[in-house]
Amino acid sequence: MDTVTFQEFQKLNIRVGTIKHVSLPEGSEKLYRLKVDCGEEWGVRIVFAGIKNFYSQEELMGKQIVVLVNLASKKFFNEESGGMLLAADEDGRPIFLQPEKPVKNGVKVR
Repeated sequence: MDTVTFQEFQKLNIRVGTIKHVSLPEGSEKLYRLKVDCGEEWGVRIVFAGIKNFYSQEELMGKQIVVLVNLASKKFFNEESGGMLLAADEDGRPIFLQPEKPVKNGVKVR
């Protein structure tokens, strides 16, 4: 397995955000389009996530999640995805990484 240096790890900008809106992109079978409030500095970001088969829209609304905000953007359905939510993978099912208790949106994960 490859290792990374501490300096490489420090390049990752991981923040806590709250899911404010969930929609289904037309024509997608697995993706949700999430609007995630990542705090004052990082703003509301659009994040596409392949979690439709595991979570309902209602389950996601208002959930605090951990987001990699400085991931290079990628286009989905002619729209830029501005981050990646982080989750554990248990038998192929994503389990969100979340703070132990509610925190302000934009708090840095170290």
